[in-house]
Amino acid sequence: MPYREVGMLEVKEVLRLWLGGVPKKRIAAMVQVDRKTVRRYIAKAKEQGLAPAPGGVVTLTDDQLAGVLLALKTDPGRRHGTSWERCIEQRAFIEKHLAAAKLSKVRRLLLRHGVEIPYATLHRFAVAELGYGRAAATIPVRDPEPGIEVQLDTGWVGSFAPDLFGTVGTRRRFRAWIFTAVCSRHRFVYPAQRETTASAIEACEAAWEYFGGIFPVLIVDNTRAIVDDADALGAQINRVFREYSQARGFHVDATRTRHPRDKPRVERAVQTVRDDCYAAEQLQSLDDARERGRRWGRDEYGMRRHSSTHRRPLEYFDTIEQPRLLPAPTVPYEIPLWAEPKVARDQHAQVDRALYSLPLEYRGKRLLARADRTTVRFYLGGILVKTHPRLPPGQRSTDPADFPPEKAAYANRDLDFLKHQADLHGTAIGELAAIILDGPLPWTRMRRVYALLRLVQKFGSARVNTACRTALAFEMYDVRRLQRIIESGRETGATPPPSAAAPATVIPIARYLRPAGQYALPLPTPPAPLPSTTTPSAALLSGPPLPAVPSTTSTPELPS
Repeated sequence: MPYREVGMLEVKEVLRLWLGGVPKKRIAAMVQVDRKTVRRYIAKAKEQGLAPAPGGVVTLTDDQLAGVLLALKTDPGRRHGTSWERCIEQRAFIEKHLAAAKLSKVRRLLLRHGVEIPYATLHRFAVAELGYGRAAATIPVRDPEPGIEVQLDTGWVGSFAPDLFGTVGTRRRFRAWIFTAVCSRHRFVYPAQRETTASAIEACEAAWEYFGGIFPVLIVDNTRAIVDDADALGAQINRVFREYSQARGFHVDATRTRHPRDKPRVERAVQTVRDDCYAAEQLQSLDDARERGRRWGRDEYGMRRHSSTHRRPLEYFDTIEQPRLLPAPTVPYEIPLWAEPKVARDQHAQVDRALYSLPLEYRGKRLLARADRTTVRFYLGGILVKTHPRLPPGQRSTDPADFPPEKAAYANRDLDFLKHQADLHGTAIGELAAIILDGPLPWTRMRRVYALLRLVQKFGSARVNTACRTALAFEMYDVRRLQRIIESGRETGATPPPSAAAPATVIPIARYLRPAGQYALPLPTPPAPLPSTTTPSAALLSGPPLPAVPSTTSTPELPS
């Protein structure tokens, strides 16, 4: 008879028949085991103090049966060979290298040292003695109270049919946000094209409407759309999603990285949704996919009996969990825009391609900006520093109070401010400034008034006011000519001091002037004039030069 394992009930039946007085050969035929096996069971029973009772009364308790089974298990089995003994001898070596290398690599290392062990024996030894290949025990976590937690996961679940303008055979894939209630296992599927923070908030809003309420705790995977920094002890939730959770009143619990057991209720939901919900479906748009997911979660998956709870998820949810949820939102949530702009040199920061002014002390600093549909708020260290109305891209919001008065006047084309500044330094200066700004396009002449005020800073109000009075008398309104008048000191008719005289003009030496000796060829000399033989007067004129005559006397006549 070939070897087969005998179960506990068969051992118990052998002992019951033996205690009832049935012969061993008959017991072997009735239980269909070997007679030697029957004799071995009976021998162990006698060692435990069992014996047939008079009259064939069977008295076999569970404790007696457990003692016999324990005695059978202590029998030595097949003895190990020499390869197992070599494994025991090399136990320290195997255990040391098994922590950093595969078992096949450990066997090759043993061969280098002259120790040959079959891989099968080495594997049995590593599993039995060193715990190789044994996963840690999984302890199921108790479910929370109904209506407390919902788990969220995302993944690729399907694709749309090729559109009319696409390439033949191309299919557009789409993802889905999958919500699973922890207790009832009720699910909601919300397809999306991209995995972003905005799509995550949109999916949550649709989920609260689908469930008829808000779960107090949302367990999420470490998706970048929700979690900025994955940390087992303190994950950093995205700023936009954290503000959304605060507005809706639920908490976000992020799982650990690469720990699927932290959200086991939804971990295999992506595969289920892909294979059971969207497989072999002809979907043309995202709206079709969302309607298909809603119908699948409510009518198909929600009405099938779950293998763990043994209840229909939709019925279980409506009965137990839905009454305990927080109230569903009645007003749509407006997703804000968060940014960290830097204040430029012109004291403006850009948010969504629009410019907003900030006070002077924040120039060059990086602020935190929050923009909603109507307002843009700027923060520094959690403190609100400026508020502007929201503008469309390309527009500029400038607050004159953010700039110094002199710069604000130029930025806002404030002509009255410039006139007032000129009047403060003198009546004539104010009159000249008013005349300069008088015209159809006064803001085009503001630079001239600024130049006039700089003359006041350089030469003083008294000299400039005097010069302006003179300029007004002669109807001269050119600021450059006025500056030259003041610099020359002629605004009062006085001569300029010696220090103000113009420096003497010095003619520089020619740049390429060289001596005659540096040339290769001698310079040509002009020819001497030839003597004339026509008249005595011409010969006389070509002779030696006459002596110099003083300028006070007249020129003597030539001799005849």
